[in-house]
Amino acid sequence: MSWQAELDELKRREALAEKLGGEMRVRRQKDGGRYTIRERIELLADAGSFHELGKIAGMAEYDGNNDLADFVPSNFVFGRARLNGRQVVISGDDFTVRGGSADATIKEKHLSAEAMANALHLPLVRLVEGSGGGGSVKTIETTGRANVPGVVGWDMVVANMGLVPRVALGLGSVAGLGAAHLAASHYSVMLKDKSAMFVAGPPVVERIGQKLTKNELGGYKIQLRAGAVDHAVDTEEEAFACARRFLSYLPQSIHELPPRSIPDGGQADDPKRRVDWLIDAVPRDIRKIYKMRPIVEALVDQGSFFEMGRAYGKSVITGLARLDGWPVACMASDPYSYGGCWTADTCRKVTKFVDLAETFHLPIVNLSDCPGFQVGLEAEESGVIKEGVRAMSAIWQTTVPWCTIIIRNVFGVAGAAHTVGGRFTTRYAWPSGRWGSLPLEGGIEAAYSADIAAADDPDAKLAEITERLEKLRSPFRSAEAFWIEEIIDPRDTRALLCDFANTAAPLRTTGPSSHAMRP
Repeated sequence: MSWQAELDELKRREALAEKLGGEMRVRRQKDGGRYTIRERIELLADAGSFHELGKIAGMAEYDGNNDLADFVPSNFVFGRARLNGRQVVISGDDFTVRGGSADATIKEKHLSAEAMANALHLPLVRLVEGSGGGGSVKTIETTGRANVPGVVGWDMVVANMGLVPRVALGLGSVAGLGAAHLAASHYSVMLKDKSAMFVAGPPVVERIGQKLTKNELGGYKIQLRAGAVDHAVDTEEEAFACARRFLSYLPQSIHELPPRSIPDGGQADDPKRRVDWLIDAVPRDIRKIYKMRPIVEALVDQGSFFEMGRAYGKSVITGLARLDGWPVACMASDPYSYGGCWTADTCRKVTKFVDLAETFHLPIVNLSDCPGFQVGLEAEESGVIKEGVRAMSAIWQTTVPWCTIIIRNVFGVAGAAHTVGGRFTTRYAWPSGRWGSLPLEGGIEAAYSADIAAADDPDAKLAEITERLEKLRSPFRSAEAFWIEEIIDPRDTRALLCDFANTAAPLRTTGPSSHAMRP
């Protein structure tokens, strides 16, 4: 006896699921310039690699003969796929079915997506639109009661943050639980002009007297500056490319090591490549600033720098890169923002970034030019010292190999966070390096105020003291006392960094870090 009738019924239900929320709602999605969830998965995953689970889960209606009369699929699609040949879990909200809200959600599917990533040690890419399976006021009517707030399965989200790479793409208006999922990621992307992110949308916020559009309330510019998301792009295709590239630097889970890589069809960048213009990169005049990003790009493998969080905590540049093919976490001071001083936002950015590196066993390269913490009333009101202590503690807790290049300034408590205290780390200084408890500028007038005031010519006395101290703070004096291990020719920096990456490669270990990363 054949089971063909049951297989035909299965195909019928699968065909109904593929219609999503129906022709009208799918057309509305496309008229808004957005892909459907199934189109998104097809564009993101390697061709033909997506294997879906729970495709025919949804809300069914039956006639008097208990035959299927109508079917609405759940508004969450997930399964396994490949990205650049590597297995991942992909999950996403279907906005055409009740806007991705709880009324059309089967929570078990959300839980299973997280559980699959956790059990199989696979990266998770989440495509978020709507409330991400969160609540709706209509739920009160459909269930006949009001629920006590709670997020079932959030423990698995937290566990996955410390286990597997978690990427979130905000591809439309994202609110409530959807916004939480977008934020609970190692890397997140929004669409410019087509996506917004908020705890509660404009209709709710208007009740407290703030009449705002979606972009005014939670557009990409706001969320980038707030550090809630890492990046924004113009198209969904660009967002998918960002996800693929981010994952290329990371292992499948903490139980593996990040893979070494050479560009497809290309030649590996010469690890001994000498960058001649670096000898002139830092101006002798300390009042002049310079661009750090070209220095970063010149030192790492060509085209490999992948910046994260550019619009947030701007005085430190953070991103992933490769050195002789080895993935590393790279952070570098940016003199164009507060002269490289660490603000409270910068400290939070550094904390998250070094936690990411520690979680996934990425060696850290730090190009340091930090004159200290931000000072002034704004700094004190932001709690900069508290955030600074947290950042320093995160740095001190790292166990991954660490290499610092002192480019120019290293001063004060923030300057002390240029490397890890209490253990050996590789460190070099350029001849332009300057360090101390405080910069001489401004500090001389305070420390030598009596001598300057008593002089016949205060300006000449100040110049005399300045010249004397400038000679004493020469980096060569520090090297004499072994306070700095090695002063190098800037043109040799790439070769030394590649040597560091190759030396560090066999020292990396797998497994959980001493402190699991939090969202």
